Amino acid sequence: MNPPGPKVVALGGGHGLYASLSALRRVTDRLTAVVTVADDGGSSGRLRRELGVLPPGDLRMALAALCGDDEWGQTWRDVVQHRFRSQGELHDHAVGNLLIVALWELLDGQAPGSTVAGLEWVGRLLGAHGRVLPMAAVPLDIVAQVRGADPSRPDAVTQVKGQVACAKTPGSVLGVSLVPADPPACPEALAAVEDADWVVFGPGSWFTSVLPHLKVPALARALTATKARRIVALNLVPQPGETDDFSPQTHLEVLQAHAPDLRVDVVVADRGVVDDPVALDKAAHMLGGRLVLADVAAPDGSPRHDPALLAQAFVQIFAD
Repeated sequence: MNPPGPKVVALGGGHGLYASLSALRRVTDRLTAVVTVADDGGSSGRLRRELGVLPPGDLRMALAALCGDDEWGQTWRDVVQHRFRSQGELHDHAVGNLLIVALWELLDGQAPGSTVAGLEWVGRLLGAHGRVLPMAAVPLDIVAQVRGADPSRPDAVTQVKGQVACAKTPGSVLGVSLVPADPPACPEALAAVEDADWVVFGPGSWFTSVLPHLKVPALARALTATKARRIVALNLVPQPGETDDFSPQTHLEVLQAHAPDLRVDVVVADRGVVDDPVALDKAAHMLGGRLVLADVAAPDGSPRHDPALLAQAFVQIFAD
């Protein structure tokens, strides 16, 4: 029998977290995803507004990423990711979103922690290779400070509220905060961070998927105090509307600005997209870490991480 892998907690949301989880499930069988719950668009936003629940979309994507490569895993991954196409109210709802919310309604009031219990039921159905948890126990709104949101006042800084608005508003995002400002963190997420061997930030939308975890006070304290080693996995390309013109090192500088007490052990980046490795290495050292350059991009040239290649990079980092 192979020894158990390291206990890893991966933070993020959306396609970025999907990429890291798709890699990490190949590396360890002790994997926990801690997922942002601030989505206010699409199917998730509609369910959130109508039923008052956590937005399920990023949670669904994390569960789908943890599905195995066998027929069962691939089939259920496709089912939960399937979106209805119609002229009616079901249009664009994801099956997995409805499944998660249905379990939450069935379990509500039966026992404390019904939100987590519902996600665990879905994970068991999918045969998920890991656990998925929300970062907070209540739905959140992201508030961004944006310079140049009004083209007629390019130097003015305005507040933009909502994840979708933050991603689509023109201008430069300077920072983000949450509403409510001190939300209750998911207790199971805090316990997972405290018990972890490694914590992985990114890749993903920097201001709306990665940094929000550091704006939940209890979670930020846990991430700072944990004895786990910390990895930052950088994006392959800037995120349109959020990090236009950001260099890889700018991502680290913004991370440090949002969490000055957070120390990082490893920064991993694709060697093909880093134009100035010396500057990036210096930025990594400013956070207390070292730079690892690896080939982690998809070979077809698309701006996405290859799960197998990213898994190889994680294996090497965990072994060092």
